[in-house]
Amino acid sequence: MKRKTIVALTCTLILAMGALTGCGSKKDQTVANNSADTASEDKVYLIACDAKYAPFSFEENGAYKGIDVELLDAIAEIEGFEYELKPMDFSAVIPSITSRQLDGAIAGMSITDERKQSLDFSDGYFESGLSLVVNAKNTDINGEADLTGKAASIKKGTAGSQFAEDNADKYDLKLNYFDDSPTMFLDVENGNSDFLLEDYPVIAYKIKVDGDSKLRIAGEKLTTVNYGFAVKKGENQELLKMFNDGLKKLKEDGTYDKIVGQYIGE
Repeated sequence: MKRKTIVALTCTLILAMGALTGCGSKKDQTVANNSADTASEDKVYLIACDAKYAPFSFEENGAYKGIDVELLDAIAEIEGFEYELKPMDFSAVIPSITSRQLDGAIAGMSITDERKQSLDFSDGYFESGLSLVVNAKNTDINGEADLTGKAASIKKGTAGSQFAEDNADKYDLKLNYFDDSPTMFLDVENGNSDFLLEDYPVIAYKIKVDGDSKLRIAGEKLTTVNYGFAVKKGENQELLKMFNDGLKKLKEDGTYDKIVGQYIGE
């Protein structure tokens, strides 16, 4: 678990002289220089990521990495705020934000009108889209028109599950729910479900790095959406502003392209 830290200078009280000698805070200067003056001096934000969502957030050698994790770290550095990263199942992220157990989340979360009813989102930080994925040996499904009577493997609380639920009656779908992407992938690889719905960059990354992948993308993307950093509606606006300001700076100085380019090529 990675935590952004900021070191403040200590000050000495000279009691014998009856005078207080102050010294400037490094954190104060950092905050002022990066337009984050609304943040509390000692605030440590609790921010969630998806525990298993490569290439955006995943554990490797006991530490978390990925696009979401590294963007958040870089933004915290440039904007001068502290945070604690809390990896968790995606299905628990939104309830944890709305119940104030989290200050925010960067979890490959699609910005949707439904979610905007309870959440405030940052500017989009990554353009994604929903892909239809089948077992590599499956030749029956090559697009949305081939889904009638099929079994879908979906992850709880995601854009994929929403799409499947919205179209369940139209295509007479059987819905099989899972808590994380790897288990959902395995379900289709083993032939227990006919297809799965996953965000394009996630499944493209898996197929790329897994030379023995038993999955293939069937047809064109079903949707196009943007990922956003999320906070509870009407709350933590200073954190949202810092994220947007930091994201803009990362795009301007080339850091954004460098981070994303590590995981997703042109």
